[in-house]
Amino acid sequence: MSFDREDLLLKLAELADLAGKPSRLVVAFSGGLDSTVLLHALAESREVHDSGMLAVHIDHGLHDDSADWRSHCESVAKSLNIDFVGAKAEIDAESGQGTEAAAREARYDVLRTLVREGDWLLSAHHKDDQAETLLLNLMRGSGPSGLAGIQEIRSFASSWLVRPLLSISQSELRDYATLHELSWIDDPSNEDRQFDRNYLRHEILPRLESRWPDVANRLRRSALLAGEAAQLLDQMADADFRGLGERPDRLALAKLRELPPERQRNVLRYVVRELGLPSPPATQLRSVVMDLIPARDDAQPLVQWAGAEIRRYRDQVYVLPEETSEFAAVSIPARIEIGESSIPLGVGMGELNLEPGAPSGLAEAIVSRGLEVRFRAGGEEIKPLGQAHTRKLKKLLQEEGVVPWMRERLPLLYSAKELVAVADLWIASSAASEPGVAINWKNRPPIH
Repeated sequence: MSFDREDLLLKLAELADLAGKPSRLVVAFSGGLDSTVLLHALAESREVHDSGMLAVHIDHGLHDDSADWRSHCESVAKSLNIDFVGAKAEIDAESGQGTEAAAREARYDVLRTLVREGDWLLSAHHKDDQAETLLLNLMRGSGPSGLAGIQEIRSFASSWLVRPLLSISQSELRDYATLHELSWIDDPSNEDRQFDRNYLRHEILPRLESRWPDVANRLRRSALLAGEAAQLLDQMADADFRGLGERPDRLALAKLRELPPERQRNVLRYVVRELGLPSPPATQLRSVVMDLIPARDDAQPLVQWAGAEIRRYRDQVYVLPEETSEFAAVSIPARIEIGESSIPLGVGMGELNLEPGAPSGLAEAIVSRGLEVRFRAGGEEIKPLGQAHTRKLKKLLQEEGVVPWMRERLPLLYSAKELVAVADLWIASSAASEPGVAINWKNRPPIH
Protein backbone atom coordinates (compact mmCIF):
# COMPACT_ATOMS: atom_id res chain seq x y z
CA MET A 1 0.00 0.00 0.00
CA SER A 2 1.20 3.53 -0.76
CA PHE A 3 0.04 7.02 0.06
CA ASP A 4 -0.73 9.67 -2.53
CA ARG A 5 -2.72 12.87 -2.80
CA GLU A 6 -5.88 10.95 -3.76
CA ASP A 7 -5.89 9.27 -0.35
CA LEU A 8 -5.71 12.68 1.29
CA LEU A 9 -8.48 14.13 -0.87
CA LEU A 10 -10.79 11.21 -0.06
CA LYS A 11 -10.19 11.68 3.65
CA LEU A 12 -10.74 15.46 3.46
CA ALA A 13 -14.02 14.91 1.61
CA GLU A 14 -15.11 12.34 4.21
CA LEU A 15 -14.37 14.75 7.06
CA ALA A 16 -16.07 17.64 5.24
CA ASP A 17 -19.30 15.64 5.45
CA LEU A 18 -18.97 15.91 9.24
CA ALA A 19 -17.62 19.42 9.67
CA GLY A 20 -18.48 21.26 6.47
CA LYS A 21 -16.01 22.50 3.89
CA PRO A 22 -13.17 24.50 5.48
CA SER A 23 -12.57 28.07 4.45
CA ARG A 24 -8.85 27.63 5.13
CA LEU A 25 -6.48 24.76 5.92
CA VAL A 26 -3.99 25.73 8.64
CA VAL A 27 -1.16 23.21 8.82
CA ALA A 28 0.86 22.76 12.00
CA PHE A 29 4.21 22.59 10.17
CA SER A 30 7.17 21.41 12.23
CA GLY A 31 9.26 20.78 9.13
CA GLY A 32 9.60 17.09 10.00
CA LEU A 33 8.86 14.25 7.60
CA ASP A 34 5.16 13.89 8.45
CA SER A 35 4.09 17.53 8.25
CA THR A 36 6.25 18.07 5.15
CA VAL A 37 4.40 15.28 3.35
CA LEU A 38 1.03 16.66 4.48
CA LEU A 39 1.86 20.18 3.31
CA HIS A 40 3.19 18.97 -0.05
CA ALA A 41 0.16 16.73 -0.70
CA LEU A 42 -2.19 19.62 0.11
CA ALA A 43 -0.30 21.92 -2.23
CA GLU A 44 -0.37 19.32 -5.02
CA SER A 45 -4.14 18.94 -4.72
CA ARG A 46 -5.18 22.56 -4.13
CA GLU A 47 -7.17 22.72 -7.36
CA VAL A 48 -9.44 19.97 -5.97
CA HIS A 49 -9.88 20.86 -2.29
CA ASP A 50 -10.01 24.57 -3.26
CA SER A 51 -9.22 25.91 0.22
CA GLY A 52 -6.87 28.63 1.29
CA MET A 53 -3.74 27.39 3.08
CA LEU A 54 -1.48 28.61 5.84
CA ALA A 55 1.60 26.86 7.21
CA VAL A 56 2.33 27.65 10.87
CA HIS A 57 5.69 26.84 12.43
CA ILE A 58 6.00 27.02 16.22
CA ASP A 59 9.47 27.61 17.67
CA HIS A 60 9.65 26.12 21.18
CA GLY A 61 13.19 27.42 21.70
CA LEU A 62 14.35 23.99 22.88
CA HIS A 63 17.14 23.48 20.33
CA ASP A 64 20.08 25.59 19.18
CA ASP A 65 19.05 25.14 15.54
CA SER A 66 15.44 26.28 16.03
CA ALA A 67 16.01 29.54 14.09
CA ASP A 68 17.39 27.55 11.14
CA TRP A 69 14.39 25.22 11.31
CA ARG A 70 12.05 28.18 11.07
CA SER A 71 13.92 29.45 8.00
CA HIS A 72 13.72 26.00 6.40
CA CYS A 73 9.97 25.82 6.99
CA GLU A 74 9.42 29.28 5.57
CA SER A 75 11.44 28.34 2.48
CA VAL A 76 9.42 25.13 1.95
CA ALA A 77 6.12 26.98 2.30
CA LYS A 78 7.28 29.65 -0.14
CA SER A 79 8.34 27.01 -2.69
CA LEU A 80 4.83 25.55 -2.50
CA ASN A 81 3.18 28.98 -2.75
CA ILE A 82 1.63 28.64 0.70
CA ASP A 83 1.33 31.51 3.20
CA PHE A 84 3.59 31.11 6.23
CA VAL A 85 3.58 32.26 9.87
CA GLY A 86 6.37 31.59 12.34
CA ALA A 87 5.63 32.05 16.05
CA LYS A 88 7.37 31.41 19.35
CA ALA A 89 5.86 29.37 22.17
CA GLU A 90 6.62 30.16 25.80
CA ILE A 91 6.97 26.88 27.71
CA ASP A 92 6.06 26.85 31.38
CA ALA A 93 8.99 24.99 32.92
CA GLU A 94 7.30 25.11 36.34
CA SER A 95 4.04 23.46 35.24
CA GLY A 96 5.10 20.02 36.49
CA GLN A 97 3.84 18.47 33.25
CA GLY A 98 7.22 17.51 31.83
CA THR A 99 8.86 18.98 28.74
CA GLU A 100 6.77 17.05 26.19
CA ALA A 101 3.41 17.96 27.68
CA ALA A 102 4.38 21.58 28.45
CA ALA A 103 5.61 22.09 24.87
CA ARG A 104 2.43 20.60 23.46
CA GLU A 105 0.29 22.86 25.68
CA ALA A 106 2.30 25.94 24.69
CA ARG A 107 2.10 25.00 21.01
CA TYR A 108 -1.69 24.68 21.03
CA ASP A 109 -2.03 27.92 22.99
CA VAL A 110 -0.29 29.72 20.11
CA LEU A 111 -2.28 27.88 17.46
CA ARG A 112 -5.56 28.90 19.12
CA THR A 113 -4.65 32.52 18.47
CA LEU A 114 -4.03 31.89 14.76
CA VAL A 115 -7.07 29.88 13.67
CA ARG A 116 -10.27 31.61 12.63
CA GLU A 117 -13.86 30.48 12.51
CA GLY A 118 -14.31 28.14 9.55
CA ASP A 119 -10.65 27.02 9.55
CA TRP A 120 -9.38 23.48 9.93
CA LEU A 121 -6.17 23.10 11.89
CA LEU A 122 -4.40 20.09 10.35
CA SER A 123 -1.76 18.04 12.13
CA ALA A 124 0.19 15.18 10.57
CA HIS A 125 -0.35 12.50 13.23
CA HIS A 126 -0.25 9.08 11.59
CA LYS A 127 -0.95 5.42 12.34
CA ASP A 128 2.29 4.91 14.28
CA ASP A 129 1.56 7.97 16.43
CA GLN A 130 -1.82 6.45 17.23
CA ALA A 131 -0.18 3.19 18.34
CA GLU A 132 2.25 5.08 20.58
CA THR A 133 -0.53 7.17 22.08
CA LEU A 134 -2.67 4.13 22.88
CA LEU A 135 0.27 2.41 24.62
CA LEU A 136 1.15 5.58 26.55
CA ASN A 137 -2.43 5.96 27.75
CA LEU A 138 -2.57 2.28 28.65
CA MET A 139 0.51 2.74 30.83
CA ARG A 140 -1.19 5.73 32.49
CA GLY A 141 -4.21 3.64 33.41
CA SER A 142 -6.58 5.50 31.07
CA GLY A 143 -10.19 4.52 30.50
CA PRO A 144 -12.00 4.19 27.14
CA SER A 145 -11.56 7.86 26.21
CA GLY A 146 -7.79 7.63 26.65
CA LEU A 147 -7.59 4.27 24.90
CA ALA A 148 -9.46 5.78 21.95
CA GLY A 149 -6.19 7.61 21.36
CA ILE A 150 -5.93 10.49 18.92
CA GLN A 151 -9.24 11.72 17.53
CA GLU A 152 -9.49 12.15 13.79
CA ILE A 153 -11.52 15.33 14.19
CA ARG A 154 -12.55 17.43 17.17
CA SER A 155 -13.54 20.99 17.90
CA PHE A 156 -10.69 23.41 18.48
CA ALA A 157 -11.23 27.05 19.48
CA SER A 158 -13.81 28.27 16.94
CA SER A 159 -12.67 25.76 14.33
CA TRP A 160 -11.74 22.07 13.95
CA LEU A 161 -8.59 20.11 14.68
CA VAL A 162 -8.20 17.48 11.96
CA ARG A 163 -5.76 14.56 11.62
CA PRO A 164 -6.25 13.21 8.07
CA LEU A 165 -3.26 10.79 8.13
CA LEU A 166 -4.25 8.52 11.04
CA SER A 167 -4.77 5.53 8.75
CA ILE A 168 -1.37 6.06 7.05
CA SER A 169 1.89 4.57 8.37
CA GLN A 170 5.08 6.58 8.64
CA SER A 171 6.79 4.21 6.21
CA GLU A 172 4.18 5.15 3.60
CA LEU A 173 4.81 8.83 4.28
CA ARG A 174 8.55 8.25 3.91
CA ASP A 175 7.97 6.52 0.56
CA TYR A 176 5.96 9.56 -0.60
CA ALA A 177 8.70 11.94 0.52
CA THR A 178 11.36 9.90 -1.29
CA LEU A 179 9.30 9.70 -4.46
CA HIS A 180 8.81 13.49 -4.53
CA GLU A 181 12.38 14.23 -3.40
CA LEU A 182 11.25 16.21 -0.36
CA SER A 183 13.64 17.48 2.29
CA TRP A 184 12.75 17.64 5.96
CA ILE A 185 14.14 18.31 9.43
CA ASP A 186 15.31 15.47 11.66
CA ASP A 187 14.90 16.71 15.22
CA PRO A 188 17.59 14.97 17.34
CA SER A 189 15.32 15.11 20.39
CA ASN A 190 13.19 12.43 18.72
CA GLU A 191 16.01 9.98 19.53
CA ASP A 192 16.12 10.82 23.25
CA ARG A 193 14.87 7.74 25.10
CA GLN A 194 14.24 9.67 28.31
CA PHE A 195 10.95 10.81 26.77
CA ASP A 196 8.24 8.18 27.13
CA ARG A 197 7.02 8.43 23.55
CA ASN A 198 10.53 8.03 22.14
CA TYR A 199 11.16 5.06 24.42
CA LEU A 200 8.04 3.36 23.10
CA ARG A 201 8.91 4.26 19.51
CA HIS A 202 12.49 2.99 19.56
CA GLU A 203 12.49 0.27 22.22
CA ILE A 204 9.02 -1.23 22.61
CA LEU A 205 7.17 -1.01 19.30
CA PRO A 206 10.01 -2.59 17.26
CA ARG A 207 9.92 -5.60 19.59
CA LEU A 208 6.15 -5.85 19.29
CA GLU A 209 6.43 -5.60 15.50
CA SER A 210 8.97 -8.42 15.43
CA ARG A 211 6.33 -10.68 16.99
CA TRP A 212 3.18 -9.11 15.48
CA PRO A 213 4.16 -7.32 12.22
CA ASP A 214 0.76 -5.60 11.94
CA VAL A 215 0.79 -4.33 15.53
CA ALA A 216 0.02 -0.73 14.48
CA ASN A 217 -3.14 -1.88 12.68
CA ARG A 218 -4.16 -4.01 15.67
CA LEU A 219 -3.72 -1.10 18.04
CA ARG A 220 -5.59 1.21 15.69
CA ARG A 221 -8.53 -1.21 15.65
CA SER A 222 -8.46 -1.31 19.44
CA ALA A 223 -8.47 2.49 19.53
CA LEU A 224 -11.49 2.57 17.21
CA LEU A 225 -13.37 0.10 19.44
CA ALA A 226 -12.42 2.06 22.55
CA GLY A 227 -13.66 5.19 20.78
CA GLU A 228 -17.04 3.56 20.19
CA ALA A 229 -17.22 2.55 23.85
CA ALA A 230 -16.30 6.10 24.88
CA GLN A 231 -19.07 7.48 22.67
CA LEU A 232 -21.62 5.19 24.32
CA LEU A 233 -20.43 6.27 27.76
CA ASP A 234 -20.74 9.90 26.70
CA GLN A 235 -24.27 9.30 25.49
CA MET A 236 -25.16 7.75 28.84
CA ALA A 237 -23.43 10.61 30.68
CA ASP A 238 -25.35 13.18 28.63
CA ALA A 239 -28.64 11.47 29.46
CA ASP A 240 -27.72 11.34 33.17
CA PHE A 241 -26.60 14.98 33.13
CA ARG A 242 -29.97 16.12 31.79
CA GLY A 243 -31.54 14.92 35.04
CA LEU A 244 -29.01 16.75 37.21
CA GLY A 245 -29.73 20.39 36.34
CA GLU A 246 -29.39 22.98 33.62
CA ARG A 247 -25.65 23.69 33.78
CA PRO A 248 -22.63 21.39 34.12
CA ASP A 249 -20.97 23.41 36.88
CA ARG A 250 -23.90 22.90 39.29
CA LEU A 251 -25.44 19.45 39.76
CA ALA A 252 -28.42 18.39 41.87
CA LEU A 253 -27.04 16.34 44.77
CA ALA A 254 -30.18 14.25 45.40
CA LYS A 255 -30.38 13.16 41.75
CA LEU A 256 -26.64 12.44 41.63
CA ARG A 257 -27.00 10.19 44.68
CA GLU A 258 -29.62 8.12 42.83
CA LEU A 259 -27.02 7.04 40.26
CA PRO A 260 -24.79 4.03 40.97
CA PRO A 261 -21.11 4.89 41.63
CA GLU A 262 -19.85 3.98 38.16
CA ARG A 263 -22.43 6.30 36.55
CA GLN A 264 -21.59 9.05 39.04
CA ARG A 265 -17.95 8.82 37.96
CA ASN A 266 -18.95 8.72 34.31
CA VAL A 267 -21.15 11.82 34.44
CA LEU A 268 -18.57 13.72 36.50
CA ARG A 269 -15.85 12.98 33.93
CA TYR A 270 -18.29 14.16 31.26
CA VAL A 271 -19.17 17.51 32.89
CA VAL A 272 -15.51 18.22 33.73
CA ARG A 273 -14.66 17.77 30.05
CA GLU A 274 -17.66 19.87 28.96
CA LEU A 275 -16.37 22.69 31.16
CA GLY A 276 -12.92 22.45 29.56
CA LEU A 277 -11.25 21.52 32.85
CA PRO A 278 -8.39 19.03 33.33
CA SER A 279 -9.50 15.42 33.73
CA PRO A 280 -9.70 14.26 37.35
CA PRO A 281 -7.22 11.58 38.46
CA ALA A 282 -8.87 8.31 39.46
CA THR A 283 -8.04 8.89 43.15
CA GLN A 284 -9.75 12.30 43.14
CA LEU A 285 -12.78 10.97 41.31
CA ARG A 286 -13.06 8.12 43.79
CA SER A 287 -12.89 10.63 46.64
CA VAL A 288 -15.78 12.61 45.13
CA VAL A 289 -17.95 9.51 44.90
CA MET A 290 -16.95 7.91 48.21
CA ASP A 291 -16.51 11.01 50.40
CA LEU A 292 -17.93 14.21 48.92
CA ILE A 293 -21.31 13.03 47.59
CA PRO A 294 -22.33 10.97 50.67
CA ALA A 295 -20.98 13.49 53.23
CA ARG A 296 -23.36 14.71 55.94
CA ASP A 297 -25.77 17.47 54.99
CA ASP A 298 -24.03 20.23 56.96
CA ALA A 299 -20.59 19.44 55.52
CA GLN A 300 -18.79 21.52 52.90
CA PRO A 301 -16.39 18.94 51.41
CA LEU A 302 -13.84 19.83 48.75
CA VAL A 303 -11.87 17.67 46.29
CA GLN A 304 -9.14 19.38 44.24
CA TRP A 305 -6.68 18.49 41.51
CA ALA A 306 -4.46 20.59 39.26
CA GLY A 307 -6.69 23.12 37.50
CA ALA A 308 -10.06 22.10 38.95
CA GLU A 309 -12.08 21.35 42.05
CA ILE A 310 -15.43 19.89 43.08
CA ARG A 311 -17.30 21.37 46.05
CA ARG A 312 -20.59 20.62 47.77
CA TYR A 313 -22.94 23.02 49.50
CA ARG A 314 -26.47 22.30 50.68
CA ASP A 315 -28.16 20.34 47.88
CA GLN A 316 -25.75 21.12 45.02
CA VAL A 317 -22.42 19.80 43.73
CA TYR A 318 -20.24 22.45 42.08
CA VAL A 319 -17.57 21.75 39.44
CA LEU A 320 -15.21 24.71 39.22
CA PRO A 321 -11.86 25.95 37.92
CA GLU A 322 -9.21 25.70 40.61
CA GLU A 323 -8.52 29.43 40.37
CA THR A 324 -11.82 30.26 42.08
CA SER A 325 -10.62 28.52 45.26
CA GLU A 326 -7.84 31.01 45.97
CA PHE A 327 -9.00 34.44 44.87
CA ALA A 328 -6.44 37.05 43.95
CA ALA A 329 -7.57 40.61 43.23
CA VAL A 330 -7.05 41.64 39.60
CA SER A 331 -6.52 45.19 38.45
CA ILE A 332 -8.46 46.82 41.25
CA PRO A 333 -9.59 49.39 42.09
CA ALA A 334 -10.73 49.74 38.47
CA ARG A 335 -12.75 52.79 37.45
CA ILE A 336 -15.63 51.90 35.15
CA GLU A 337 -18.05 54.09 33.23
CA ILE A 338 -21.02 53.58 30.96
CA GLY A 339 -20.06 52.46 27.49
CA GLU A 340 -16.62 51.12 28.40
CA SER A 341 -15.66 47.55 27.60
CA SER A 342 -16.20 44.72 30.04
CA ILE A 343 -14.22 44.70 33.28
CA PRO A 344 -12.66 41.23 33.69
CA LEU A 345 -12.77 39.88 37.24
CA GLY A 346 -10.17 37.13 36.96
CA VAL A 347 -9.98 33.52 35.77
CA GLY A 348 -13.34 31.83 36.03
CA MET A 349 -15.00 34.98 37.44
CA GLY A 350 -16.54 36.50 34.31
CA GLU A 351 -16.79 40.24 33.69
CA LEU A 352 -18.94 43.25 34.58
CA ASN A 353 -20.86 45.45 32.14
CA LEU A 354 -22.89 48.61 32.75
CA GLU A 355 -25.83 48.98 30.36
CA PRO A 356 -27.96 52.15 30.35
CA GLY A 357 -31.68 52.30 29.61
CA ALA A 358 -32.86 49.62 32.04
CA PRO A 359 -36.28 50.02 33.74
CA SER A 360 -34.39 50.45 37.01
CA GLY A 361 -30.78 50.45 38.10
CA LEU A 362 -27.99 52.72 39.24
CA ALA A 363 -28.61 56.43 38.76
CA GLU A 364 -26.67 57.78 35.79
CA ALA A 365 -25.44 60.67 37.95
CA ILE A 366 -23.79 58.14 40.29
CA VAL A 367 -22.20 56.23 37.40
CA SER A 368 -20.97 59.37 35.67
CA ARG A 369 -18.84 60.24 38.70
CA GLY A 370 -17.01 56.94 38.24
CA LEU A 371 -17.21 53.67 40.11
CA GLU A 372 -14.67 51.36 41.69
CA VAL A 373 -14.78 47.58 41.82
CA ARG A 374 -13.68 46.21 45.17
CA PHE A 375 -14.05 42.96 47.06
CA ARG A 376 -15.13 42.15 50.58
CA ALA A 377 -12.93 43.23 53.45
CA GLY A 378 -15.55 42.58 56.16
CA GLY A 379 -18.16 44.73 57.90
CA GLU A 380 -19.86 46.02 54.71
CA GLU A 381 -23.43 47.34 54.98
CA ILE A 382 -26.03 48.32 52.41
CA LYS A 383 -29.69 49.35 52.36
CA PRO A 384 -30.96 47.42 49.34
CA LEU A 385 -33.59 48.92 47.07
CA GLY A 386 -37.01 47.84 48.31
CA GLN A 387 -35.92 47.06 51.87
CA ALA A 388 -36.64 49.23 54.90
CA HIS A 389 -33.37 48.93 56.80
CA THR A 390 -29.62 48.93 56.32
CA ARG A 391 -28.35 45.35 56.42
CA LYS A 392 -25.05 43.65 57.07
CA LEU A 393 -23.77 42.25 53.77
CA LYS A 394 -22.69 39.06 55.53
CA LYS A 395 -26.29 38.43 56.63
CA LEU A 396 -27.71 39.22 53.19
CA LEU A 397 -25.36 36.73 51.54
CA GLN A 398 -26.34 34.02 54.00
CA GLU A 399 -30.06 34.63 53.43
CA GLU A 400 -29.58 34.70 49.66
CA GLY A 401 -27.86 31.31 49.86
CA VAL A 402 -24.65 32.48 48.16
CA VAL A 403 -22.16 29.63 48.37
CA PRO A 404 -19.51 30.28 51.05
CA TRP A 405 -16.49 30.28 48.73
CA MET A 406 -18.02 33.02 46.56
CA ARG A 407 -18.93 35.44 49.35
CA GLU A 408 -15.44 36.95 49.42
CA ARG A 409 -15.26 37.18 45.64
CA LEU A 410 -18.43 39.07 44.75
CA PRO A 411 -17.59 42.32 42.94
CA LEU A 412 -18.71 45.30 45.02
CA LEU A 413 -19.31 48.65 43.28
CA TYR A 414 -18.39 51.80 45.19
CA SER A 415 -19.03 55.44 44.48
CA ALA A 416 -16.40 57.28 46.51
CA LYS A 417 -16.65 55.50 49.87
CA GLU A 418 -20.27 54.38 49.50
CA LEU A 419 -21.21 50.81 48.59
CA VAL A 420 -23.82 51.32 45.85
CA ALA A 421 -24.19 47.78 44.45
CA VAL A 422 -23.31 44.19 45.25
CA ALA A 423 -22.60 42.47 41.95
CA ASP A 424 -25.94 42.12 40.14
CA LEU A 425 -27.75 41.14 43.35
CA TRP A 426 -28.55 44.42 45.13
CA ILE A 427 -28.47 48.15 44.45
CA ALA A 428 -28.44 50.65 47.29
CA SER A 429 -31.75 52.53 47.51
CA SER A 430 -29.86 55.82 47.73
CA ALA A 431 -28.10 55.13 44.40
CA ALA A 432 -31.05 53.75 42.41
CA SER A 433 -33.26 55.38 39.80
CA GLU A 434 -35.98 54.55 37.25
CA PRO A 435 -34.86 54.25 34.51
CA GLY A 436 -31.30 53.41 35.40
CA VAL A 437 -28.06 51.69 34.50
CA ALA A 438 -28.22 47.90 34.74
CA ILE A 439 -25.33 45.91 36.17
CA ASN A 440 -24.68 42.72 34.23
CA TRP A 441 -22.28 40.08 35.52
CA LYS A 442 -21.57 37.99 32.46
CA ASN A 443 -20.10 34.47 32.45
CA ARG A 444 -20.19 34.39 36.21
CA PRO A 445 -19.54 31.21 38.13
CA PRO A 446 -22.45 29.68 40.07
CA ILE A 447 -23.07 31.65 43.26
CA HIS A 448 -26.13 29.77 44.58
